[in-house]
Amino acid sequence: MSDTPLRSDAPMAAPAMADSADTPTRPADRPPSRRGRRNARRRVLMAAARVAIVVVLLTVWQLAVNAKVVDPFFWGEPSGVWDELVSWVTVGTPQGSLSEQILVTLQEAVLGFVIGVILGVVFGIALGRVRVLAELFAPFLKVANSIPRIVLGAIFTVAFGFGIQSKVILAVVLVFFGVFFNAFQGTREVDRNLLANARLLGASPWRVTREVVLPSAFTWILASLHISFGFALIGAIVGELLGANKGLGLLIRSSQNNFNMNGVLAGMVLVAIIALVAEALITLLENRLLRWRPPQYHGAAAVE
Repeated sequence: MSDTPLRSDAPMAAPAMADSADTPTRPADRPPSRRGRRNARRRVLMAAARVAIVVVLLTVWQLAVNAKVVDPFFWGEPSGVWDELVSWVTVGTPQGSLSEQILVTLQEAVLGFVIGVILGVVFGIALGRVRVLAELFAPFLKVANSIPRIVLGAIFTVAFGFGIQSKVILAVVLVFFGVFFNAFQGTREVDRNLLANARLLGASPWRVTREVVLPSAFTWILASLHISFGFALIGAIVGELLGANKGLGLLIRSSQNNFNMNGVLAGMVLVAIIALVAEALITLLENRLLRWRPPQYHGAAAVE
């Protein structure tokens, strides 16, 4: 056998014929600038369509309120929500400045997200690689995952108080299971031939995990991040609803206690904006880390 390895990038005769004048130009051979303009135009049209949908829904909602079809006491109204947001920005909230409430919730969500992702990846890969550990801890993980999160939130609030700790721990629990199951499944889906070849070449178990398993499971892990930050945000908000000194959850709960539906909806709008910004940042990170994928797959995990 020859010692020369087979290379996928070696020149071949057949592809060279594609450059002849008799061969029609394929879509992949079009100038990148044309593809870029087409993709940019599509993104603009999609953003415009989304804005139009929101505008139509808000208009119908406001018209229904004006026509006395919808009771604003129970359902609020777009103009009232806007007035509430403007008041929070210019005057402040009963608990302090709006920026302070947002920063507290963001701090809880980001800490819970980071810690939950790290623990989920570590335990997911560890149990995916070591079958004995997977069999040993499987019942405990299933039981822990089946416990209602609202119950855990109440327990954490009683145990750790109204401070940031109870919210961060609840966010960690919510993030952990989503990342863990994706990392575990991604580890189990690694090509067995790659693992066998790495072992034949003398790679240690740690090197196999670092250079074969982790890159193979990377797309699974990144896909879980799209929903994980949302879970971290939910954990922070739910923890604040159960008991807190500051945060958007406390702002929503205070509005609810005062029968201020516009305030409740205004708080939900702020939470939605934070979630959308985080989703955009995660998609940007995913596209930068997975540049090898075809362009049509960039950001696809957020839709799947």
